[in-house]
Amino acid sequence: MNFTKSLLTLTIASGLLFSCKDAANKPKAENLQTDIKKEVVAAVKPETASFKIEGMTCAMGCAKTIETKLTNLEGVQKATVDFDKKQATVEFDASILTTEKLTKVVESAADGETYKVSEMKTKG
Repeated sequence: MNFTKSLLTLTIASGLLFSCKDAANKPKAENLQTDIKKEVVAAVKPETASFKIEGMTCAMGCAKTIETKLTNLEGVQKATVDFDKKQATVEFDASILTTEKLTKVVESAADGETYKVSEMKTKG
């Protein structure tokens, strides 16, 4: 009986530990560039986009991966993803990027079907 309980506990703990879809652990060429610092240049046409992201299951794997992908885009000054609020805020140069490109980057993260962007709002 103790063995069964121990096995069940181990199975549940493993499931919780590995349940987050962490695209950062997949060896893709685009993910290998995350440690390289990009040069931030003053935005010609500064804008801030705020939007909801549905489908995130954890802060470190999901939210952090999306934040890193957004931060590494050319034209992005700053990107933050709040897992608890399911909210992203991106300061970017509208002469280089569009909100459609931001949406595409977020929704194509992980398996391409997990994350959905909604309630896109911009101010410049």
